[in-house]
Amino acid sequence: MLAFADAKSRFDSRLKSSRSLLIAGAGDLGSRLARLRVAGGDEVIALRRRDVAIADNIRSLRVDLATGEGFSRLPRRPDSLVFCAAPDQRTEAAYRALYVDGLRRLLDTLQPSRLVFVSSTAVYAEDAGEWVDESTPPRAVQFNGRVLLEAERELAALDGASVLRLSGLYGPGRETMLGRAREGKANRPRWSNRIHIEDATTAVSHLLDGRAAQSVYLGSDNAPVLEFQVQDWLREREGLPSVVADPGAQTGRRVANARLRASGWNPAFVDFRAGYAGLPGDPAL
Repeated sequence: MLAFADAKSRFDSRLKSSRSLLIAGAGDLGSRLARLRVAGGDEVIALRRRDVAIADNIRSLRVDLATGEGFSRLPRRPDSLVFCAAPDQRTEAAYRALYVDGLRRLLDTLQPSRLVFVSSTAVYAEDAGEWVDESTPPRAVQFNGRVLLEAERELAALDGASVLRLSGLYGPGRETMLGRAREGKANRPRWSNRIHIEDATTAVSHLLDGRAAQSVYLGSDNAPVLEFQVQDWLREREGLPSVVADPGAQTGRRVANARLRASGWNPAFVDFRAGYAGLPGDPAL
């Protein structure tokens, strides 16, 4: 909770007046952001497909971004908008209905002064250990990256819009890597990148506060690492034997976060060791 505490302290020190924030897609990331921004004094409206309340001081609206259901209840001029929704299905049709059609509906309906669109480093095609940053041309191969790029282009001409391309999210309830390590499926020489869910939350909040001057940022921790090294470290903590690395060629990419850090944001969990230590299920607890 260190990142949340630091962010709240910055809000309090500014003594800012209340601003209205609309969060389109209040899942794990969106709900954390809603609680953080309310703690800093914002009035938050969270859009969700289901009638599930986040907290008493956060207004929730049942809205379906993919179909437009509930749009008539949206305020037309929120100060800020964050689009961090996730599709129900991993299909191109589901991605397009949400990220392209849903985003267009919101842009046709709302006139926010500040907008942050949460995208993904899946927009890059590099797959041989190369470094990528904001200057790397995005040439997505898979449908998810291609659709996200199409959505990003919707924002290109908008003042006050920023895209945050996140690497793999992890944290409480996101323990896929732990499971893979316990199964011994840890020998791929593949570069992997991650960002703790709390750091992803503070990165979005940071961009909302207008400290950023660029239209695109990459959000990741400070240390890309080969996947087998992460899993070997996790196995060691559980007293499991090491896994011999596959001698094959390296794959994956390495994500640079220098631009976001230069804007004033820094991750609380600087690498996978800081992030995985202390998670529920950690044998060292």
